[in-house]
Amino acid sequence: MSSSETPVGPGRPPVRVKSPAKRSAILAAATKLFLAQGYERTSVDAIAAEAGVGKQTVYGHFGDKEKLFLAVIEETRREQDAALGPVLRDTGDPLADLTGAVELVLDGVLSPPIAALHRLTIAELPHHPELQRLWRDKTGKRERAAVIADYLRACDARGLLRVPDPELATRQLTYLALAEGRVATLQGTEPLTKAERHRIAHEAADLIVRAHRP
Repeated sequence: MSSSETPVGPGRPPVRVKSPAKRSAILAAATKLFLAQGYERTSVDAIAAEAGVGKQTVYGHFGDKEKLFLAVIEETRREQDAALGPVLRDTGDPLADLTGAVELVLDGVLSPPIAALHRLTIAELPHHPELQRLWRDKTGKRERAAVIADYLRACDARGLLRVPDPELATRQLTYLALAEGRVATLQGTEPLTKAERHRIAHEAADLIVRAHRP
C-alpha cells in the first residue's frame, strides 16, 4: 500500500492522504511559472514537472488551474500578512489607528509578489474574467476589511465617530488608498517610500475620520 493511502475498513478502498510537502512544492512551482510565463502560457504539465509530481497530483490537490492560481494568491497573501503582523492597533485615536491600518494594507497589496500577481490577473481578464471574481471574492481581503469595519463599529459605540455603515466606510477608505497607491507605483512596478505610503494612508484616513466626526 502507498504511504499516501490509509485503510478505512474491510472491503473499502483506501483513502488517499494529501501530502503537505507536495502541496507546498506545487504552490512554489506554480508561483514561479505563473510570474515568469503568465497564466495562459503556464500549463498544469509544466507546473507538475517543476514541482516533481504527477499531473494528477496537481489536480488532486487543487482541482484545476484556476483554483491553483487562486491558491497561489491566497498563500502569497497569507505569507505577506504573517510578515506584516496585525492589521490594526486600537490606541483610541481613530486617525492614527486607521492610518496605521491602511499603511499595512498598502504594504501588503503593493508588495512585489502580490502586485505582480494582480498585474497578471488584469492581463488575463479579457480571456478569464472569472480570475478577477476569484481574487475579489475569496482572498484574505475580506478578513482585513472585517477588522477595520469592526474597529469603526467600536468607534461608533464609544462615541469617537459616527459610522452608520462601517462596511461602506471601510470600502471607501481602502479603495481610496489602494487606487492612489497603485497609480503612484504604476501597478506595483515602482516602489513607494515609507513616507509616501504614510502620506497616502494618512490622507485617506483623515478624509474618513472627518466625514464621520460626531
